[in-house]
Order: sequence, then C-alpha cells, then structure tokens
Amino acid sequence: MAEVELRNVSKVYKDTVAVDDVSLHIRDREFVALLGPSGCGKTTTLRMLAGFIRPDGGQILIDGHDVTDLPPERRPTAMVFQSYALWPHMTVADNVAFGLRLRKLARNVVEERTARMLDVVGLPGVTKRYPSQLSGGQQQRVALARALVLGPKILLLDEPLSNLDAKLRVRMRDEIRRIQQELQITTVYVTHDQEEALTMADRIAVMNKGVLQQVGDALDIYDRPATAFVADFIGSSNLLSGTLRVAGASAVAEVGTARVPVDADGLADGTAVTVSARPEDMEVLRAPAADAFALEDARLVNFGAYKRLLGRHPAFGQLEARVPKSFRLDNAPVYVRFTRARAFASDEAPADITDKAARDPARNR
Repeated sequence: MAEVELRNVSKVYKDTVAVDDVSLHIRDREFVALLGPSGCGKTTTLRMLAGFIRPDGGQILIDGHDVTDLPPERRPTAMVFQSYALWPHMTVADNVAFGLRLRKLARNVVEERTARMLDVVGLPGVTKRYPSQLSGGQQQRVALARALVLGPKILLLDEPLSNLDAKLRVRMRDEIRRIQQELQITTVYVTHDQEEALTMADRIAVMNKGVLQQVGDALDIYDRPATAFVADFIGSSNLLSGTLRVAGASAVAEVGTARVPVDADGLADGTAVTVSARPEDMEVLRAPAADAFALEDARLVNFGAYKRLLGRHPAFGQLEARVPKSFRLDNAPVYVRFTRARAFASDEAPADITDKAARDPARNR
C-alpha cells in the first residue's frame, strides 16, 4: 500500500510563492499527473514529495506517516529525472545495479534483480552497453529500471520524455503506463504536455502560479473545466470576455452587441465573465439562423483526420470550429452557432479548489 497526502503544502522563494497551500490525495496504485505551464510549481511539488526540497508549510504523508522532515533516502520513493542522470563510465547493468550494491546485497541477488528489471522495461540484451551506445528511448528505460529496481512504493517522474522526439514520446508514454500497471506502483508524473497527462494518468492535477486549479480524470478536466485557466490550457477554446445576464434558469453572456447562451454555474447577474467554447462545440452552418453568427475572412487549417475553420466576428474576434476533413469553403457565407459554452468569473481566484476525489466517496470506489 502506498497512499500519498499533501496537506496545505506551501513553498516560498524570497518574494515568489512557488507552491501555494496545495492539498492533494493520491490513492494506492494510482497514476497522477501534475500538469501545468513552466513555473507553475509542479516540479517543486514533486521534489518536496521526494524529499529534495523542504516545504515552508503543510505536511506530506505517505501511508499515514508524516515524512515532511525525512531525507530522500528514508522515504519509500524513487525518482526519474528529466536528464536521466546515467553514469557515462558505467555499463547499463552497473547503472541499474548501483543502488543495490550500495545496500550491500549479495551478488546473485543484485544480478537477478537487475536482469529482471531490465526485462520489465524491455531491455534484456543491453547489459554490457554504455549510455553513449543507447538511443534516447533506451536511456530513458535504463533510468526507469534504475529507479524501480530498488523496490520503491512510489515512483516519481519529472518530465522524463521531454528530450525525446514526438514519435518516440508516444511509444514511451505507452511503455511507462504499461510498466506502472504491471508493477501496480503509485506514480506521480510531472509534465507540461497535456496529451501526455490526458492519455497516461488516472487523474490529473492542473496547477498554475503555485495554485492547484482542478483535480479530476481526463473527461472531468476536458469537459468540465473548473476555471477559465483550465479551459484555456487543456485543449483549444474560444475565449470571450463579456457580462453575464441571468433570467430565471437561463443565462447569456453579452459580448459587445452579441449574446451567447452559457452555463453559468450559479454566477450572479451582471458578473464580468470569461466565456469558453470548445471548437467541437461550434456548429457550422451555411445559411443564416437566429442564433448563428456570420464569420468573416474564413479559412481552413488541415489536421489530416479533420479540419479547423477559422474566421472573425466583429464582437468575438477570431473564432475556431472543428469540421470534417471533407468540409470545403466556397464563396457562400459561413455561420457558427454556440452549442455549448461555459462562463467563468473573470476575477475568479481558484485558491479554494481542492482535490474532489478526497471529498467525494463515490470517486474512491
């Protein structure tokens, strides 16, 4: 069993709040991604969990035990760094076995564990090679094997795929997920790549400016963003600024002279809002309609499996809609209709957002 709990964890560097009162519960055997832009506090959070950085406030618990003041070597964690940090003068086998030898284990035990872990990561035949003789993907697997061979309860990964090319990143993220599921190890994975987070993690913790913005699975994060930042950072969104008008159970956002129906989540009439609408929530029409808006300067961007229609509207600025790859532009006008849009308070301060899974028993089943 390896559950992790961060309780109101904070870290401040001079005048910069790197991590601001973060609370997060990670369940046993769960794969959680810390996702956000550069400087959002995700790596600082990971390093505090590993023991390399001491928090200025809050607690870190593993299996209910407070490890906040324990050094890295006394925590049941192992970390894979962005740079891999392999020793160039050692063979693959020696790199993987290094930690086992420090523990003064018997030679046959060291060799057996090393061979088994290299087999798990898919590198059974490279024991005598040196790091310089390996590809980037192979070096990454060696670093992973070196971390896992010590038998940690928790695996920590700090942007381990950022140095690989695009195709190799896709293969390696599938491989890391396979290994995590095979070993059933609790895993915390730091990345700025939303595709990695969405495809690999059981749950995603989105951070910005040291604040935990939202925690949820891929569908929660994408379809039900809790803040305008999450809506903008995850996937693509049309973002508009306006004023909310509420009449009974319905709400619209006034954007200049235009009005867009929105989900307002209890916001008050007159609130200054940011409206978010995904490109796939924009219906494209070839004839005018009462709730549709004409696009100017329409053009198509081809993504192979689909296209994106871009155009301008006097009140909204540029809008983007997803269309089939068979869609063609001609001289006829093009209109778009908002089929789903969400409104967020423009001055929203999401410091209160905590881990929903820790509060909702239904999510822990």
